[in-house]
Amino acid sequence: MKTAGGSADAKRRAGEQAAQEVEDGFVVGLGTGSTTAYAIEAIGDAVADGLEVRGIPTSFQSRQLALEVGIPLTTLDAVETVDLAIDGADLVVDDPGSPAHGTLIKGGGAAHAREKLVDAAADRFVVVADPSKLADRLERSVPLEVLPAAHSVVADRVRDLSGDPSLRAAEHKDGPVVTDNGNLVLDCEFGPIDDPEELASTLSSVPGVVEHGLFVDLADATYVGTEDGLEVRAY
Repeated sequence: MKTAGGSADAKRRAGEQAAQEVEDGFVVGLGTGSTTAYAIEAIGDAVADGLEVRGIPTSFQSRQLALEVGIPLTTLDAVETVDLAIDGADLVVDDPGSPAHGTLIKGGGAAHAREKLVDAAADRFVVVADPSKLADRLERSVPLEVLPAAHSVVADRVRDLSGDPSLRAAEHKDGPVVTDNGNLVLDCEFGPIDDPEELASTLSSVPGVVEHGLFVDLADATYVGTEDGLEVRAY
């Protein structure tokens, strides 16, 4: 499995290609992360050239960038539909022979609860990635956004499921990471995940879990930026 981060050029190619799917009048879900940032910037350029869109940011980070580049913003409860969502991923299963093909793990930026809400509401959800995010199977920790009062109870339940949970620590302050929703994040190692749909359902049923980072049967396509071009995976 590849784990190193991709180049800026590869990320830019993926983000800018996804931005080309945005049409006049669209409501667009604006994901979080370094690759999605290129898409947001490209949409901002198109808005400056006269494109009329409204964006729904999935995090404080994407909201700030969208405001900086001039994208008008709205909220999910103020629109009838989301035409397109553009978002990144920490891992994308890239094996056409696997039933998990196109399954994602997200949550490295601790924004996966809002991301899943917007991505699932969209008529079309496009993932932007570089080759370092592709893997032939699910084998990465699954982030769980959990209510602060429930983190120890949820951790015990994860252990019952043969998982190994750890509370995500903040990097530039003492204490844990706190999400935009005011919750905590447990990073849960399960080893190779053979049945992501079953695990996703089980995790969703645990009291105290706000959302997990398994995105199953949500993505319509992944745009993979490479060093010399772009590859598209359709699901």
